[in-house]
Order: sequence, then structure tokens, then C-alpha cells
Amino acid sequence: MTNFQIFKLSYFQFKLVFFAFRFGANMQDLRVTIIQSDLHWEDIGANLASFEEKIWRIGQSTDVIILPEMFTTGFTMKANKLAEHMNMRTFKWMKQMADQTGALILGSFIANVHDRFYNRLLWMEPGGNFKTYDKRHLFRMAEEQQVYAQGESLLIGHWKGWRICPLICYDLRFPVWSRNRWNPSLKKLSYDLMIYVANWPMVRSTAWETLLRARAIENLSYAVGVNRVGIDGNGIEYNGQSSIIGPKGDSIFTVEGIESIKTIELSSNALQAYRDRFPAYLDADDFSVEAEAFEERDFLHGLS
Repeated sequence: MTNFQIFKLSYFQFKLVFFAFRFGANMQDLRVTIIQSDLHWEDIGANLASFEEKIWRIGQSTDVIILPEMFTTGFTMKANKLAEHMNMRTFKWMKQMADQTGALILGSFIANVHDRFYNRLLWMEPGGNFKTYDKRHLFRMAEEQQVYAQGESLLIGHWKGWRICPLICYDLRFPVWSRNRWNPSLKKLSYDLMIYVANWPMVRSTAWETLLRARAIENLSYAVGVNRVGIDGNGIEYNGQSSIIGPKGDSIFTVEGIESIKTIELSSNALQAYRDRFPAYLDADDFSVEAEAFEERDFLHGLS
């Protein structure tokens, strides 16, 4: 082998390492499935059965399956009646679904941890690895803060080479909490995809649509919002409008008023190309948030 050939090989290897670092190891396109559904009011068994049937109707391979907020009960304040301990019914069901589909499954339920109630999002991977995110912003207009404990930490998890930030419903109104921050040493943003699971009423659907687009635009990230449909036990109507929004604020998919199962592939190359062309994050204001935790964590505590 000539010196020139060795130089070419070394340069090629350098470029491979550079691009792996630049774009994130193994970050390929991500298939995301949203399940927009009506919910059986305060009936855990009926909802688990319903969502199991819907998951098997996906009909294709997917990487992430997203269920609504409080998908086992609807948005209820009867935590003392419906809360579950970790590692019990809903936890085991999500583990089973993740194992059987090979997908990451996300959705929130009512958790009882050391006699405190949380609106807790469970991040469940095939094989049983899991993380949790407790809703930070509690909806005072329904007195949620009187029943549930406030979450203290932001979760950013890694899956299939993507950095994913899952949040819950009312969190959507508070952009400081979810701000996508540039790490100058790692040369990357905190996350690539933000996900909101919700029970967002139809009467405020304009805010839902507008804020989802705003969060995607300001964070140069994909934003996915999964909402429910139907009328709950309090007579509140929901029209879904579950949506997948691109980093420029463009609507990739939205569905309104009906139950729906939809799988969309998110392009990693399109995301990075737009960030390269429009790096607005480099001009963002610096700030800090109390109890902030912009890193992936394994939540193995709280199994009570």
C-alpha cells in the first residue's frame, strides 16, 4: 500500500469518526407511532385491554409508541382510589407491550410512591429498562396540585441514537422548562425530539396547536403531541389534534376528532441539515432552572 493510499484511508476513517460524533452515534430515522384514543373513565382494566388491541393494530415495525396522559383512567383527581404502585399492573403491562413490539412505549398513569401521588410518565424499553418523568406543571384549574406531587427533574432519554424529552400536557405552556440547550463541549443540543402526552380539552385546542408549533420552532426539534378524544366523566370534551411537527413548525401529521393510529418516520438528516442552516440556538440566552436535570437517568428507585 502506498503512502497516498494510507493517507486516503486515514482521512476516510477520520471523516467517519467526525460524522459519528457530529450527528450522534447510530442516529437513524425514527419511526414514531401515535395512538389517539377515547378513554374508559376510571377503568384501568378496560383501558389496558383497549390499548393492547390498538397496539396490535399498528401493523408495522415501529421504534416508539406514544399513549395519552393518564391513559389508564382519564384525567381524574381520584388518585387515592386509582393510584398504582410501581412494578404493578400498568408497569407490568407496559413492559409486556415493549417486549412484544420491540418498541419504546411512553404514557402517563397515576403512581403511588411512598404514599405520594404522581402524574407519572413511564418510559419503558424492551427488556425492562425504564425511566420516569413526573409532571412538573400541575393544572391548578382542576386543582391537580392539591392531589399530585410536583415533579422536580426533566428527563432526557436516549433511544435508537435519538435524544428524547417527554413531557406532560400543561407543561406545554412553560417554555423555560423544556428549553433545548446547546452544549458547547459536546457540540450538540440537549434533545432531538420532544413529546407531549395530554388530556387537552377541545375548548383550548387553539392553544394546543399554537404551542406545539412554537415549542418545535424555538427548540429546533421535532415535537409530537398525543392527545385523547371523547368526553370524560366530568363532561369535558376532547378532539385530539394529535400532531407531529417539524423543527421549522411545519405540520407533518395531525388528526382531529377520531380515534387514530399513525406511524410516521422522522428524518435525522433533515433535522440536522436544518440545524446547520439555521443555528439560532447559538444566540440563545443563558439561564438556569431550579431542580433542573438535563441528562438521562435510570429511575430504579420508587418501586414500592
